[in-house]
Amino acid sequence: MILERVGAACSGLTAALKAYYFGSVIMTEEDGRRIYAEMGATPVINAIGNRTLLGGSAPSASVRQAMEAANRYYVDMGELLESTGDVIARLLGCEAALVTPGCAAALLLGTAGCMTGDNEENMGRLPDATGMKSEILIQKAQRYKYDRVVRMAGTTLVEVGGDSGATADQLAAAMGADTLAVLYPALGLPEGDMLSLEETIRVAHQGDVPVIVDAAYQVYPVEGLRRYTDMGADLVGYGAKYIGAPNSSGILCGRADLVRAARLHSFASFEILEVPGFGRPLKIDRQEVVAVVVALREWLEMDHEARYEEASRRGLKLRRALKARIPGIEMEPSAENAQVANLTVKVGALGKDGNVIATQLRQGNPSIWADADGDAVWFSMHTLADGDEAVIAQRLSAILE
Repeated sequence: MILERVGAACSGLTAALKAYYFGSVIMTEEDGRRIYAEMGATPVINAIGNRTLLGGSAPSASVRQAMEAANRYYVDMGELLESTGDVIARLLGCEAALVTPGCAAALLLGTAGCMTGDNEENMGRLPDATGMKSEILIQKAQRYKYDRVVRMAGTTLVEVGGDSGATADQLAAAMGADTLAVLYPALGLPEGDMLSLEETIRVAHQGDVPVIVDAAYQVYPVEGLRRYTDMGADLVGYGAKYIGAPNSSGILCGRADLVRAARLHSFASFEILEVPGFGRPLKIDRQEVVAVVVALREWLEMDHEARYEEASRRGLKLRRALKARIPGIEMEPSAENAQVANLTVKVGALGKDGNVIATQLRQGNPSIWADADGDAVWFSMHTLADGDEAVIAQRLSAILE
């Protein structure tokens, strides 16, 4: 009866959308496609991993249930951010933590906190950094697209060293009266002659300069969630989508004073404490905050070998299907007993261009997204749902044949 009354009021919605909004049934694969069709969007089979541009993650049933439970009541968001930060800090063995709307927001809020501390006058002036330390050092060889995030607070990036790296002496010489922090992206970039994080922390701390680490996806092995603060990094940012929390969530952790300053810049402090923080647009909802904590607990307790085995089962099915359909196709890993959590298909050996193949895969419905270069297309099994491997095999075979 309730759904019928709602349906009368929302007659423009399909049955699947009504169920989605009002929780009456378990959603099916067809329902998922129908919802996106209703919204004018194309559903995607994600074989490239947890990427922001595809929606980030698929939270587990327990995470979704926790979000639904949190939806029953409203909450003081300032209190929730502080209390969940305490829980996360205990889980990660660091001084303090803060749930943020993504890793980029963690880096921005952390930067703002370093600039202003708890000085409300300075907080209200950002991004005008007049009178505040505002230079952030970064090794020239580590410049990357996301370093612009820390500049949004009104800082200036100062490059240290050359194209292949920097030395401890160069970093020490670059630090001055206006140096606010050192930004270190721990994102698997080629090390070359770059200064290590350990050495960066040592040199920076000799000059009483904090180190901010972008560790967005360094969540597995799980020691990656602790190693940077254990090294002495002052602030570390993570994308919580990589641990199964919503796409729009992240974690900032590290020194208690700097995390507290970052929290003062949050939307909650702006509304509740009427502190003129810089982060008012960086809002996150109560359900998402709860989801981060539940997902983190799950991630730390998870049997990751079983997670890889589950992904590998899909990879083995895809490899078998492609071998049966396309004689002579080359794939890696090729060993029968190898784990296939990621599968590389060598399309160059078939006279095909990987980038062209990837583009053709995207053009179907559902669209299939895979990474590629000139010689190969590779598929991550971790972000596939069971059965997606069959769709990929059918589509890829049709293209290659």
